[in-house]
Order: sequence, then C-alpha cells, then structure tokens
Amino acid sequence: MLGSVADIARRLDARVVGDGGVVIERLAGLDGADASSLSFVRDMRQAARWEGGGAGAALISASLLDEKSIELTVDGGRALIVVDDADLSMIELLAQATPETVRPEGIEEGAHIHASAQLGEGLLIAAGASVGAGAAIGDGTVLHAGARVGGDTRIGKGCELFANAVVQDRCTLGDGVILHPGVVIGADGFGYRPAPNDGGIIKIPHAGIVEIGDGVEIGANTCIDRGKFGATRIGAGTKIDNLVQIGHNSEIGRCCIICGTSGLAGSVKLGDGVTLAGDVRVVDGVSIGDGATIGGGAGVMHDVPPGETWLGAPARPARDAKRMFVALEQLPDILRKMKKHLSE
Repeated sequence: MLGSVADIARRLDARVVGDGGVVIERLAGLDGADASSLSFVRDMRQAARWEGGGAGAALISASLLDEKSIELTVDGGRALIVVDDADLSMIELLAQATPETVRPEGIEEGAHIHASAQLGEGLLIAAGASVGAGAAIGDGTVLHAGARVGGDTRIGKGCELFANAVVQDRCTLGDGVILHPGVVIGADGFGYRPAPNDGGIIKIPHAGIVEIGDGVEIGANTCIDRGKFGATRIGAGTKIDNLVQIGHNSEIGRCCIICGTSGLAGSVKLGDGVTLAGDVRVVDGVSIGDGATIGGGAGVMHDVPPGETWLGAPARPARDAKRMFVALEQLPDILRKMKKHLSE
C-alpha cells in the first residue's frame, strides 16, 4: 500500500485537488485503474480518459491542469495530485514501489571462469555464465545465467549482463552498463564481396572492437557489430531499445535514444542527444547532428543537420514532409476532378 493521497502528495511536495483521504494500494494505467489505483495524466487525451475512468487518483502536471481548454471534475471520492511534471513524479513513485532485488555475491557452482581472468570485488557470476581468458570484470558487476564475456574483454564496475547476453572478445563496457537478455556485443559486421570468376562470396574479416560508454542500457536482442578496423562506439548515457541493429564502425554520441526495431548500417554517425523513434532505418555513412530527431518509420538517406526533425521515407525536414503528406491525401480528389474534367 502506498498510503493516502495526502501522504503521497507530501512525499512529492505536491498539492491535492479533491479528496486527500483516498487510500492508494497500487499504480496503474488509466484503462485498468480502480478506486484504489493511482494513475497519471500527461496530456489532453489522457485527461478525457480520466473523466470516464475509475482511477481513485491521478498525478497531473500543473501546466495541464491550468489549460483553459479542458475541465477535469474531481468528485465521488477521487483526487488529483498536482505536480510540476507528472512523468518525473511517476518515475519517483515507481522507484519507491519497486521491490529491491537482494542478490548474493560470489561465484555460483557451474560458472565457467578462465584462470587468467581478473575479477573485482562484490561480483555475482551465476551458474552457466562464462568468462574468457584475459577478461577483466569490475567491482559489483552481475553476470546472470548464460551470460558470456569473451577473451580480453573489459567490463566496468556495477554492470549487469542478463541471461544470454554476449560480449565478444576484446570489446569494452564502461561502468554501470546494462545488457538485457539476448544482447550481442561484438559480432562480425555484415561484410562480403563477390569472389572473382563467379567463385561465390568472400567474407570480409572484422578485426575491430566495440566500445560502450558509462551508463549505457541496451534492450533485449539488440546487436552491435564490431568494427572492420577500429571501433564501433556507443557514447555514455545512451539508451537503446529492443531489437535494434547497429552496424560496424558506427559512432553513437552521448545520451541518444534509439527506439525498437531501428537499424543503422555501417559507419553511421549520431551526435549527442539524437532521438531515433521506432523502426528508423539509416543508410551507411550518414551523419545525424546533435539534438536531431527522426520520426518513426523514417528512412534516412542523407545527412541531417543538428537540431532538426525529419520524417518520412525517404526522410526529409518535417515541414517538407508534412506538406507532402497533405498533398498525397488530396491526390485522389484531384485525380477524380481531373478525370471528370477530361470526360466532359
């Protein structure tokens, strides 16, 4: 139980509109909430769902509550907790409500560790995990069952490699890196060329590595290929979703967001603070400047200047893409009018 609305408001330094005595037992989305649930309202669409929903209380940003275009009723034992930023306050509550996982330390029976590996203090290496020759693992790092650390690899302090995550030979992870299940760091890049005289296909060796900065988190089944020569680099603080492919020798800046099923070909460069929405594709050799945003499903074929938002496939500046979308929607009517005109 999280306490009464009034208790929660005190913890968040927030104000209450409505019944501060409502008792909250759980956090929930608006659609699945009941009278004992606390949800949150981040935009006008969710405000409409609050009106018809059953949540006992909701976090709401003060700026949204002050919008003159919406009116939220608070009656029948319901309440709103007014905060500066509903998203950030919900993060704080989720952290408070999430049980801490107590993990033992040490090396479990069934873990495979090469005698030449260097191990820090306070580690957990689970049964079925393995560490190769010459690898070094920092203090407090956790390797779950099936995790694999290759030879001569460097893993920083406080990292966590979930089940079946793989870091191939010679790659490096900074401190506090999280690899979710099935992540593969350092597989060969996709490099082939036709053999002479119709002799089939020749594989191009990839002798480089992957370097991942501090605080990076990588979602399940994402693959980051090693460089052909040199390194594929992921900047500190970057967050990568599930099922993302990053090609060889790409360079990702600091604090980027890359959403699910996006794919970057080889030698792509992202500046700091770039956001790629879901299912973005970027062709090889393209550069995307600092702070740029690429909309979902876009296909990026040309360099993107810093700070711009691009949409569509092929991607182009948002203002141009929106004009094209509008024109395409009008095209059937234009064609009908043309056909009618020609037939008269």
